[in-house]
Amino acid sequence: MLYTIPDYYHEFSCIAGECEDTCCAGWQIVADEAALKKYKKVTGSFKKRIRKSINWKEGTFKQDKNKRCAFLNEQNLCDMYTALGEKSLCRTCKMYPRHVEEFEDVREMTLSVSCPEVARILLGKKEPVRFLTYESNKEEEYDDFDPFLYSKLVDARKVMIDILQDRSKRLDLRVGLVLAIAHDLQVRIKREDIFSIDDVFEKYQTEKAVQFVEARLSEDENYAFIKKMFRNQYLMERLRDDWEPHLLEAESLLYGDIGCSDSEEQCTKYKEQYAKNKQEFHTWLNTHMPDYEIWYEQLLVYFISTYFCGAVYDGEAYVKVQMAVVSVLLIHELLMAQWLKNEKMLEMEDVVDTVYRYSRELEHSDPNLNLMEKLMRRDLLSWFKKDE
Repeated sequence: MLYTIPDYYHEFSCIAGECEDTCCAGWQIVADEAALKKYKKVTGSFKKRIRKSINWKEGTFKQDKNKRCAFLNEQNLCDMYTALGEKSLCRTCKMYPRHVEEFEDVREMTLSVSCPEVARILLGKKEPVRFLTYESNKEEEYDDFDPFLYSKLVDARKVMIDILQDRSKRLDLRVGLVLAIAHDLQVRIKREDIFSIDDVFEKYQTEKAVQFVEARLSEDENYAFIKKMFRNQYLMERLRDDWEPHLLEAESLLYGDIGCSDSEEQCTKYKEQYAKNKQEFHTWLNTHMPDYEIWYEQLLVYFISTYFCGAVYDGEAYVKVQMAVVSVLLIHELLMAQWLKNEKMLEMEDVVDTVYRYSRELEHSDPNLNLMEKLMRRDLLSWFKKDE
């Protein structure tokens, strides 16, 4: 068995009650069967608390009206942990924010940026992320697993991450190259022409390919596309009640009156104001937060390293790269909205807050992840479609 972790994996340590948020509220905590059996055997003074705080039929911890776990106290500490010790925790609570992607004879482990402390660690990292591996003697076999496709996806991911981490190129060019690779890779997957995938890697190492992508980048920015992607967030399941009001406020700040039911002239003014704000925001970032492109690089690498190889199960390689790119675009939009709200100021804690809150809404809901991929299939970025 091969295990992979990012090089910052062991830097994480839960800060418990000092955290500005809590991972024990806002979503349902599901306990594993082994933990539930153990809870049924609890004796002593905590027995009654255990019995009334678990939905035994559903195998979940009950929540109060504010969606806080029944074991979470006012100091944002776990009463079960205090009373019964660390070994009493269910697998979900022991693992979070650790996340595991499973493949045949491979476990890819990472830390979810839905945790504020993890987001802080990743966004504070200046060096490109490296991935560490180690092995065990354990072996396994999955039915219907395509090891050859998986190996090509791993190769493609490495090529894309290397491009994203090549800071001699502008970030938008790096993103364009990665999208182009994913697009051409997808074409070959659909044609079941996996053997020619290496040709894609060679193609995008050439100067001609770089010029091709640069030419596409020189076209007008797709204002309608990013606005549509922003509004697609309203279609998603809500994990936190305060997320939709946050989106509505951000949308109004970014794009003007929601729905833009005004005249065409008024809508044009909103678009022009958006372009002006965006240019000013980029200038401000370059002056006051010059590392912002490194944040976006780290987030792109995070999303692609976590989800891309899952295409071995559904064949949707391009969709997964687009989800990564659109997620970072949306985080950028939310940061610009926060900057406008703060009277054109931004603090690092605003960045951490935006990243972990966005991640929670997307990554901790399978329906939301599935919907995001569905939307990517329907609203594919148009740069390369004309060449299919």
